[in-house]
Amino acid sequence: MKPLSDCRSLLSRMEEARRQTQHQLDLIDRQIIRRMTAVIPHLHPRRRSYRRGQPPEAGAFLARYRANLAAITAERQQEIDALSRKLARQDRAIEALRERPAGRRPS
Repeated sequence: MKPLSDCRSLLSRMEEARRQTQHQLDLIDRQIIRRMTAVIPHLHPRRRSYRRGQPPEAGAFLARYRANLAAITAERQQEIDALSRKLARQDRAIEALRERPAGRRPS
């Protein structure tokens, strides 16, 4: 049987590893947001239609925004998927360790 302190230290290490994985996912999210923020000024259409008294199409801007967001996200999708799977595994392992009785040794 493992002492309770060993289980607590193992749980603590697992939770820290999970926090680091979540931090990596958050970092990727912030990088995508930063790139999209830089791209937004370039998404606005040229002002041709204003001369004729027509306002620019709001739907066209959203379509360009979504297309750029999809392209930027697709560049990092494999990394995002891998980290998401790792995070799910870590969550399951932490939950399993918390549900174990204190006196039982992890396999």
